Amino acid sequence: MRPERPTLIYDGECGFCRQSVEAVRRWDREQRLVTIPFQDQARVAAFGIPLPALAAAMHLIRPDGRVFAGADAAPELLRLLPGKRWLAWAFRIPGVLPVARRVYAWVARQRRCLVRGYTAN
Repeated sequence: MRPERPTLIYDGECGFCRQSVEAVRRWDREQRLVTIPFQDQARVAAFGIPLPALAAAMHLIRPDGRVFAGADAAPELLRLLPGKRWLAWAFRIPGVLPVARRVYAWVARQRRCLVRGYTAN
């Protein structure tokens, strides 16, 4: 499925993830993004992304059909946010994206410990 607006799918049961998405919503003054927790199976099923992939990392789906996951979604998100677009350039510096991917993977593994608010299924 190709959404009309960029769509961010995240872990709605993770306190760290929810706080991060709330920050993105505050920065998204033009309301360009749609945010959906991956637990909303009816809505995320249309995108055809396997549930284990959604549980492992945030996913940004662009209206043109491109999908970015984890750290690769970060510069794309920044480009969409007023006042934050200039930060996306940092990901073009050689070595930054590989380091960001490692940091993102660590945070994703630890996210249930980083911020209170995680509710186990």
